[in-house]
Order: sequence, then C-alpha cells, then structure tokens
Amino acid sequence: MDNSKQPAMSFSFSVSHTDGAARAGLVTTPHGTIETPMFMPVGTQGAVKAMTVRMLEDAGAAIILGNTYHLWLRPGAELIARRGGLHRFNGWSRPILTDSGGYQVFSLANRRKLDEQGVEFRSHLDGSRHVLTPERAVEIQACLGSDIAMVLDECPPHPSTRDAIQASLALTTRWARRCQVRLDQLRDGATIDGLRPTNPGQVQFGIVQGGVYADLRRESAEALAALEFPGYAIGGLSVGEPNEVMYEVVGGVAPRLPAAKPRYLMGVGTPADIIEAVDRGIDLFDCVMPTRNARNGQLFTRQGPLNIKNARFAEDDLPPDPSCRCYTCTHFSRAYLRHLYIAGEMTGSILNTVHNVSFYLDTMRQIRQAISLGTFAAFKHEFLRQLSLKAFTS
Repeated sequence: MDNSKQPAMSFSFSVSHTDGAARAGLVTTPHGTIETPMFMPVGTQGAVKAMTVRMLEDAGAAIILGNTYHLWLRPGAELIARRGGLHRFNGWSRPILTDSGGYQVFSLANRRKLDEQGVEFRSHLDGSRHVLTPERAVEIQACLGSDIAMVLDECPPHPSTRDAIQASLALTTRWARRCQVRLDQLRDGATIDGLRPTNPGQVQFGIVQGGVYADLRRESAEALAALEFPGYAIGGLSVGEPNEVMYEVVGGVAPRLPAAKPRYLMGVGTPADIIEAVDRGIDLFDCVMPTRNARNGQLFTRQGPLNIKNARFAEDDLPPDPSCRCYTCTHFSRAYLRHLYIAGEMTGSILNTVHNVSFYLDTMRQIRQAISLGTFAAFKHEFLRQLSLKAFTS
C-alpha cells in the first residue's frame, strides 16, 4: 500500500512505555487520540446500548465501535453519509472503529453463500438479498466515516479442519488486498453512488486469521504485515476455544506483527482475558460482554462478577463495587439495583451498564498506569488473585 496517500498526521501510533511485552501508547486519529491499551464499548446500531454519549464520555470512553452489517441494513450507509457520517449522525465526536460486517454475515450459517467474489446472504430483518464483497465493505465504512475501518475477512467457526482454516486465511489475505485497492481508489477521488467518503483520514486494519494453528497464524500475520496496514487485528478467537489456547495463539501472533503498529484483539472479552492479552502485547479490545451482561443483571467488580438478581442482595446497602467511583456506585445500593432488575425497570439496565463500562475503562486506566510505572506484572498477579479468590469462596 502506498502510505503516501494517507492524509498527513491523520493517523499515527507511538509506544511510550513497555513492561515485558505489555505496552502503553497513543493512537492519533482525525477525531482525537486514544491512550492504549484501550477497551472500545460496542455500539452495534450506532449507539452503545443503555448509554448516552454523555454517559460514555463521563465513563472515559475514548473510542467506540460501530457495526457495519447492522448500519448498512438499517438505516443504510448512504443515508448516514448524507447526514455527514456516523460521528455527526450519532453525536459522538471522538474516534470510531467499524468492523467489516464479515463476522455477522458468516454467523448467518445457512442463509449465506460464499465464493471468491464475496458473500451473498439474506437479511435477518426482512429476508432481502444482499452481496457483501471486500469492495462493498470498504464503501460502506467510507460512508460511515469511521476513523479505523476493518478489511473484510472470513471468520471460520471453531472447530474447523486445518484445510478449511488454511483456505479461509488465504481468501482473507486476497480480500485484504482488494480492500486496500478500493480504499486507494476512494482516496484518489472515486465516489460511492455520487457520495464521497465522510472521513478522508480513515485507515484500514488487516485481520489475522488461522484458527488455533500456530503455523497458519504465522503465515497470515506475515502475509498481512507485507501489505503494510496502519494497524492489525487478530480475529477468529473467543469463538469456543479454551482460554489457554486463545492466550497461546495471541502470544504467538502479537510478536510477529509490526511493533510500530497498533494491535487489536477482536471480540475479547472478560477482564481477565484482557489483562492476559495486554501481557502478550495487545493494544485494543472490544466486546459486548459489559453491556450485555449488565442488561442481564451481572455486574463486574474487582472481586469477580456480581449477579444482582440474587435474593441475598435484597437488603444489601453496599454499592455494587465499594472500590468503584462510577455514577452508579457512588449513588445507588445493590438493594436498589436488584429492585430495578426484578421490576423490569429500564433504569436498572442503564445503571448496570454505566457501572460495567466504567469498570472496564477504569481497569484499562489502571493497566496503563501499571505499565508506565513498570509494575504491570504485580498488578496482573493481584487482579487475577482477587478473581480466583472470589471463585474459590463463592
């Protein structure tokens, strides 16, 4: 890729501190900077469920994730482009990363058909037929105007045969190159049905595949590194493989990716998973777990998950996490949150989500601080010890 075509100073990454393989750094984008390691709350339909933009800002979110598949089908990428892009449409002024839509399409199973050109599928909304190609994935994300766009990849299920994984990663690599070509054309003045990209500074990340096979992951990482993307993601994990296997794959892939580029582990995960991945050199994370679990009544704490629906919290006046300073923990008790959950009040989902997202983001802040102080190993040990102590005593 000809990096000279990227707008000057629109995107950059620098590492300020390292502690073993863990690293703290700064990503600069057209819509602001991101201190890493960083967790990205997931805004599937252009909004993080149960949170307003103000709540996200107050919680310390520096970047959110948007879902290409869902925004393409509803309200439509071109409609959002005519509104000035996703930032203007949803009122979020900080950076946005969009996935390519591939994971959602490939999860449709019997409602899709894959070939070299792309994937044909039926919408989960109305059964209408659509075709997602690498080029179309680029165009949709250009209309959305995210700061970081992902290439279209195939995410095979776990378990899959070695032959299937090898064919999949080869296809992902070919598609990655096609994504680069299409983005270059848009930067050179090409339009999308008469519409221009809403964020000229948008960059693409490549996605490493290869299942649980170390040699295939190495092959994928090396092929994508040769394409010189501004950043790289590790995909196809947290899909059913044991945690130890996931950690082993991440630990094998991260050192093979360019040290001067940010590394993003897609769809992961629990606080413990994030800390383990940071320890292996990962910079960016996303997962629906903090928001989804909040709506289901599970709150994350330093002492482990707390299921607020349990009867033992009916008269508990403690905050969800006494060590947390989020809005929920400084104003409300476990007893009140349990009442809201049992009563089916939407306020309960909001307050639970505010806490969970704040907890994730505050954990990332503590991780960054520990790396900068050279105490990450001790922080990791104590964090995981508290979680294991909770599991042992529960």
